[in-house]
Amino acid sequence: MCIDASRRERLRQAEQWIASVRLGAVLFAVLEVGVFSTNYPRGYERLAWITTGVFAAGAVVLFVLSRSTPRVIAIGLTALVFDTAAVAAYAMIYSYEYGSPTRWALIFPVVEGALRYGLVGGAGVAIALIPFFVFAEWWRAHRFGPPGFVSDRVSFPAGVLLLTGLIVGWLVERLNREAARAKEEAAEAAELRDQLGRRVDVLEASSRCARALGSSLELEQAFGAFIRELQGLVPFSRTAIVLIEHDSARVIATAGAGADDVFPAGSGRPMRGSVLEDVLKGQPVLRQDMADVRYPEEQVLLDLGLRSRLVAPLLVGARAIGMLAIVREEPNAFTPDEVELVSLLGRLAATAVQNIRSYEAERQTVEELRRLSALRADFVSLVSHELRSPMAAVIGSARTLQERWRQLTPDQRDAFLALIADETSRLAALIGDVLDTSRIEAGTFSYSFTDVDVAALVNEAVAAAGMAQDEVPVRASLNGRLPSVRGDRERLRQIVTNLIDNAIKYSPAGEPVEVSAYAENGIVRIDVSDRGPGIVPEQQRLIFEKFGRATTGAGVGKPGTGLGLFIARSIAEAHGGKLDVHSTVGHGATFTLTLPVG
Repeated sequence: MCIDASRRERLRQAEQWIASVRLGAVLFAVLEVGVFSTNYPRGYERLAWITTGVFAAGAVVLFVLSRSTPRVIAIGLTALVFDTAAVAAYAMIYSYEYGSPTRWALIFPVVEGALRYGLVGGAGVAIALIPFFVFAEWWRAHRFGPPGFVSDRVSFPAGVLLLTGLIVGWLVERLNREAARAKEEAAEAAELRDQLGRRVDVLEASSRCARALGSSLELEQAFGAFIRELQGLVPFSRTAIVLIEHDSARVIATAGAGADDVFPAGSGRPMRGSVLEDVLKGQPVLRQDMADVRYPEEQVLLDLGLRSRLVAPLLVGARAIGMLAIVREEPNAFTPDEVELVSLLGRLAATAVQNIRSYEAERQTVEELRRLSALRADFVSLVSHELRSPMAAVIGSARTLQERWRQLTPDQRDAFLALIADETSRLAALIGDVLDTSRIEAGTFSYSFTDVDVAALVNEAVAAAGMAQDEVPVRASLNGRLPSVRGDRERLRQIVTNLIDNAIKYSPAGEPVEVSAYAENGIVRIDVSDRGPGIVPEQQRLIFEKFGRATTGAGVGKPGTGLGLFIARSIAEAHGGKLDVHSTVGHGATFTLTLPVG
């Protein structure tokens, strides 16, 4: 019979208690035989002392065994048989007394049987004693009658003992059931306590992961700290955090097997066919064994010795922005609790990504506003200077002519008038740039599209630049017959003229400016190259923005508003073309205008 340790311990304690009571019963038996009983038939007193001796010896042996042997069930059954036999022996000895209460002592083995074995033990012992009652009554009537055999002396004690056995047995079984229920409830409470403890541990670990994600406003640093905390929370052989960027997946952070060689941090790959396509539906993907390859990347993971994978979406609300992948070497390595936990961590990671991206967007906005504010301040200062210089020259020349007209020679008068004309033209160009910029921003910059002869336009612009100055030669190179383009001729000439003027402005005296035009692959390209100081790479984007001017290099300090290239690129883009620059510091710059043919 197999019983659990707790019940075995209860049986052992009951057996020890019964053994102690049995020793007390030996003392009672000695007093009963030697003091309280008299008028023994011949030989009965001797028989009573023998029975008491046997009972005492057996009681001592059972007392010792109850505290030493692990065979609780066997000792209990032996003790029950011994106790029943001992009480029955006394009942037989004292049957010479008509109405002797000795036989009622058989209630003790009945109760003992009920305590040990419940209903079965109590009823079983009572029923087993019925033949004994019959024999004991027959023996009394035969040896010591009258009266003769009295059936009531059999049925009544047998019935009382049976009822006693049933009552005590039922109470014992109920007690056992209650004890078992209490044990189950205690086990359930312990399990709930353990689960609560595990939940608390998980929440604490999740909190550490959340703190790690919030430890930096740089994605790579934040996720690096997150992965270090993750290893202690959800052990892995490999992990990766992937974000969606446009239509591709970019690995933000990875650790574990093959981290430096297989899908390393910073690498990207198409989403089509990958597990990320399924993760975007908002549910985790659990692959307990990747031996049956379902996604292309799984074969690479199998080659690394990895077998199972858990992938949780990074959810912002109901929208997935990436995934958190946990991979292990063993198949069937993930439990439902881990699936739930990794899903929670995916939400935490998604929130961190969203916060970092929001911060980055705000930071870029602030930086852009700060840069634009600085550009506007520079523009105001620049325009003020650009306006003040020609205005001062015009006003000074006009007053000189007004006050000293008669004293000036004709040549001097012409020189002052030419200066006034040049400076007013400069003012007009400056105001024109400001107005053009305003119209471009307002969307009211007008165009009149016709078929434009590019070759003629380039030749005119080159010729005009050569006539306007003689320090920097300007050469045109037209490769083959150029097709016409559809555009606004004056606006396109404005671009070419601006590029040539800039090249002349930044070119050393005597160094030529090369203007070349040619057609290829359905576009017309116009290159304007100089041999000036060049433009540093970090400022090649700046010069195309409003008020943007190079802040380093030999060209710093040249006159201009920083609007010409912004206007030129806006016109080019309005024609479906582009305006770019290629430059090496110290080796000049080449501005390239591309326009679609037709």
